[in-house]
Amino acid sequence: MENDKTFQYTYSAKEQAKIREIRSKYLPKEENKMEQIQRLDASVTQKATMYAIIVGVVGTLLFGTGMSCCMTQTGKWFAVGIPVGLVGLLVLAAAYPLYNHVVRKERKRIAPEILRLTDELLK
Repeated sequence: MENDKTFQYTYSAKEQAKIREIRSKYLPKEENKMEQIQRLDASVTQKATMYAIIVGVVGTLLFGTGMSCCMTQTGKWFAVGIPVGLVGLLVLAAAYPLYNHVVRKERKRIAPEILRLTDELLK
């Protein structure tokens, strides 16, 4: 009889699941086709939303500055506030058409890749 001084321990199912979960965080991610399609589709609206928000915030700040000049100042600053507010209003109004333009442009750009991936999945 051998005097084996090795120790073996078997983890429970819960512990093994936790070990697998931790291990999966460190393994390289393999993106499947469905995840690629979803990521590409989301990137279209994310980019458009980002541009529209930036333009909207700039327009709102300009409009607010012009409105503030008109409401609190007299003379020269009142006269400056009107065009600044109008420019801000125009920039603010351009946010939604900019959003639509970027969405159309991005959809056209990624359409071949989306169609290729969907064709592979539908077969």
